[in-house]
Amino acid sequence: MFSVINFYIRVLCLLFLAGSFFAAPRTVDAQQASELPAYVIEEFGQPPAVPKGSLSRDLKRAVRTALVDSLEQSVWGPDQQDALATIAQSKDPRVAWAISDMMRFSWRQSFDDSLAETAATLLGITYSSDQRWDQITDHLIAWDIPAYPGYLKTKRAIFTQLVPGWSRIFVKGDIDWRLVSWGGVQIDDRPFDQTDIACNCIPAADNPEVSSAKEATWLKDSDIIFGIEVNGEYRAYPRRIMEVREMVNDTLGGRDLGIPYCTLCGAAQAYFTDGLPAGVKRPVLRTSGLLIRSNKVMYDLETFSVFDTFLGKAVTGPLARRGIVLEQATVVTSDWGSWRRAHPETTVLIEELALGRDFDFRNGRDANGPIFPIGDVDPRLGVQEDVIGVITASGTPVAFPRNKAFLALRAGEEIAYENVRLQLDAGGIKAIGADGSDLGSHQAFWFAWSQFYPGTVLWTP
Repeated sequence: MFSVINFYIRVLCLLFLAGSFFAAPRTVDAQQASELPAYVIEEFGQPPAVPKGSLSRDLKRAVRTALVDSLEQSVWGPDQQDALATIAQSKDPRVAWAISDMMRFSWRQSFDDSLAETAATLLGITYSSDQRWDQITDHLIAWDIPAYPGYLKTKRAIFTQLVPGWSRIFVKGDIDWRLVSWGGVQIDDRPFDQTDIACNCIPAADNPEVSSAKEATWLKDSDIIFGIEVNGEYRAYPRRIMEVREMVNDTLGGRDLGIPYCTLCGAAQAYFTDGLPAGVKRPVLRTSGLLIRSNKVMYDLETFSVFDTFLGKAVTGPLARRGIVLEQATVVTSDWGSWRRAHPETTVLIEELALGRDFDFRNGRDANGPIFPIGDVDPRLGVQEDVIGVITASGTPVAFPRNKAFLALRAGEEIAYENVRLQLDAGGIKAIGADGSDLGSHQAFWFAWSQFYPGTVLWTP
């Protein structure tokens, strides 16, 4: 394993071998301007015209020269500049997706400047800040610009040159690869229960050591925890630990769990990873180092199947072919004092798992909003407003603004929608059915819940 410094030197110096452009995966049709919500047009303007079909021979050649040869041959000169001019003259905004991917890894300022200028020409946009990659990607997402045939193969070659371990990740499936970007770290591919091995990744914890509540003197009552109950057993997962680990594979109440925490979207979730169909081994969930609209992309270490982190659905690989969708358990976001008083028998992860770090991203790094592109956001709530999200018996997603729901419940009001009932639980909120059954709710930022459940019902008091 090489050091973090060597890793970033490699990111800057390696020139990411790119592949051919001739595969033709299914593409997504772009929306017409008249079909886009009014708030999208207001924020991002009118989208450019989008051609259909494959790239022309000349445009393919130009794309290869500018975005492939420059990497394979470690060159940036007149031929590449001429090729970018040809791309700009094509007026084909679909190519901007590949340019956006390249800009995430640009190693030379002049190259980055030329890519940014070309993308701006294709999209008809003017940059309002020096965050050019973010603005390009936000426009592409908001306008739903389709990818050109062969885009996935190009993207796979770029990304796997950075991290070879992604070679089994970038495959066709029920995932929109246009929206996937690099989160700045490598894949966590360490073997199960060997998470003490150092890595240049976000380090998951398998079978974490726990202590009793009385022994957890390192936690303040005001510290945020994510509480989970399974078959009468309670466990607290301190945010201080989850912000470092972002993924825990654990066993609680006789059930196996995979617990991802996305710091970027404020969501801790818990999935049962047992009780699957015959022949399906327990998935070992890991962080891939990739993001999709500022939400972590998790995968199964055993099969390299990618899961939709928010939905628990396998979207690529063998588990997708088996139609695996993980059952979700409730996660209650609360403070340690409230959780401990309500459940004195709780166990809690030990301090050492925090690796000595004490992040507070919400009041630091993410204080001014998401730091990665997310495109358009449903304007009914603020981007980072906390909601309690749950799926009703009819399959309808519904979001409850956390602060308003908390105040209403504290005042003794009933909060219900279809079969869903909210109740206070140890300083947090959980959703139960009319029969008292656990419905697997969790708390998240509005932008994350609404992008994975577009058109979600929004409860109002």
